Amino acid sequence: MTETRQQVLAFPVAPSLAREDFLVVPENAAAVAWVDRWPDWPAPALILHGPAGSGKSHLASAWQGRSGARAATGAALTPASVPTLLPPHGALVIDHAEDVGGCPHTERALLHLLNRARDERGFLLLLGRSAPARWPVALADLRSRLLAVPSTALPPPGDALLAALLVKLFADRQLRVDNDIIQWLVARIERSFAAAQTAVDTLDRAALSAGRRLTVALARLVLEQGERAGGGDDAQE
Repeated sequence: MTETRQQVLAFPVAPSLAREDFLVVPENAAAVAWVDRWPDWPAPALILHGPAGSGKSHLASAWQGRSGARAATGAALTPASVPTLLPPHGALVIDHAEDVGGCPHTERALLHLLNRARDERGFLLLLGRSAPARWPVALADLRSRLLAVPSTALPPPGDALLAALLVKLFADRQLRVDNDIIQWLVARIERSFAAAQTAVDTLDRAALSAGRRLTVALARLVLEQGERAGGGDDAQE
């Protein structure tokens, strides 16, 4: 019998970014507590850092819902945009904040934003992939200010968080999978949020294409084929 494969349409998947859907485990509890503490922060700014897919955007989105914060990226900051981005008593999320480094205009803009948050009773939530001490900032005043800002990390996931994340990512796609698949993936994939997202996307598409329910056997076949196609290197950023 000839196997029938279905055409897979690329419908967008919109994961829930509500605060109640953020997975809190011991590894990330401290970072979550810092964000939830707003507006009772000890300073007008907070730096949240962690690897790609670690949950920074999810927490920032939840904080935006509470604070009404605007959003910008580090590379797009300019001194002229400071009053618009952060009005008095306003709030702002800056994604990829480390990207201000190396450009005098963006570095000066971030320094102005930090000063404005202090003087105009505003708030800044800065997101970065690494701790602020590693950001390539040349402006001495900005570097000293960043090192004084409270900073909290979202680390790569352990087994419990990775398993819970996989369940959530499948649920975001309206998929319920058996626990044996979750445990097989936890033991198999790289310990990163990005790897979990890639695995769920790949397996969802493969199951749809084959017209089959997802099983450990199918997951093994699909991921091993992907490794062979990639030369055996499945490292994620």
